[in-house]
Amino acid sequence: MALHNKPPTMTQAGAYAAVLHYLKAVKETGGKDAKAVVAKMKATPVDDMYNDNVQIRPDGRVLHAMYLMQAKAPEESKYPYDDYIVLAKTPGAEAYRPMSEGGCPLVSARK
Repeated sequence: MALHNKPPTMTQAGAYAAVLHYLKAVKETGGKDAKAVVAKMKATPVDDMYNDNVQIRPDGRVLHAMYLMQAKAPEESKYPYDDYIVLAKTPGAEAYRPMSEGGCPLVSARK
């Protein structure tokens, strides 16, 4: 349900998705060992309101799709918050730089 009759923002939805994935991993592992929770999070595909079977890379990046949107003209909207047209969808593996170019200390410490 929308808070104050407004849909969640992109940031709010992302935070909700991240916390939900974390809490599922805590439940599965018992939550006593942080390394086990992180390992479970990375081993479990992210599946929520905007991620469909998305993997988490070893550097922690969630490779979700990115969308190019265009605002609709008011007469094009058919219901509340029907504000955008999806012009293009870029798969997560193409939307983010390769892990090899990131320089993440989480990854380089494993070498």
